[in-house]
Amino acid sequence: QVQLVESGGGLVQAGGSLRLSCAASGRTFSVYSTAWFRQAPGNEREFVTTITWSSGSTYYADSVKGRFTISRDNAKNTVYLQMNSLKPEDTAVYYCAASRSLFTLTEGEYDYWGQGTQVTVSS
Repeated sequence: QVQLVESGGGLVQAGGSLRLSCAASGRTFSVYSTAWFRQAPGNEREFVTTITWSSGSTYYADSVKGRFTISRDNAKNTVYLQMNSLKPEDTAVYYCAASRSLFTLTEGEYDYWGQGTQVTVSS
């Protein structure tokens, strides 16, 4: 099993920045990629970005490309999401997810999930 704990959410004004963290514990050697998803009130959960642990390959949703950056610290078993130029439409609960074998945008293909952290962007 792998446990994921997100932190770093909060309230920020439009145009501001936040950095989210996702700390992994347990059988972390089994994780191939880690992603961020988000869910706004009344909406389905959507893919934001993902990164592989070995090569650091990344992929971003068009809605965040150029504003968000995902990175990882292998020594700390932690993935980060740097969010810049935040917009009110970025308001959501942000979830960290890990896959044992895939580099994917598909929610159902992730094996482990964190509890989520709230990000609120005021206009």
